Amino acid sequence: MATVNSYTRIMPTPDRTSLPAIVDAACSLLESEGLPGLTMQAVADRVGVRAPSLYKRVQGRDELLRLVAEATLTALGSRLGGSETVSELAKGFREFGHERPVAFQLVMTPGAGSPVARDEFGAVASEPTLRIAASLAGEEHALDAARMLTAWATGFVSMELNGNFRLGGDVEEAWEFGVTRLAAALAAR
Repeated sequence: MATVNSYTRIMPTPDRTSLPAIVDAACSLLESEGLPGLTMQAVADRVGVRAPSLYKRVQGRDELLRLVAEATLTALGSRLGGSETVSELAKGFREFGHERPVAFQLVMTPGAGSPVARDEFGAVASEPTLRIAASLAGEEHALDAARMLTAWATGFVSMELNGNFRLGGDVEEAWEFGVTRLAAALAAR
């Protein structure tokens, strides 16, 4: 029996979770509980481990938030990747914002001091917008056009998510008006 106990002590503890499972759990918690509810303890509970076990994979909450932001940008880039027109791009962007509102605001309008994704994740997520912007405004103005599209769509979706369109009128018509006018303005050279 002593041999079994000695052997048991030197065997490493099996992995009970993985980094992708931790990030998935954190993404889910972010949407259901909001930013304040995304804690290391809550993630540990969700993946079925004790909180100290998470630190084998993630240094702390800031790194976890950065990983969530990167996963969000990866998902957004995938969503927008097949877009061929400004209308398709804008529709995908808006749908993503409505499906994952907390994550959307985490990456598009992060608060002061919020951990942000590494630049390469932003670059990948921006590729579809840059491609479409270049087709409209030309390569020399692609970045300016992409920024204009992103800023307008982010502002619109953020206002929508926060219930800030209170002056009446049809918000859907306002969205279509903006998308149509932006595309026309960018195409006019």
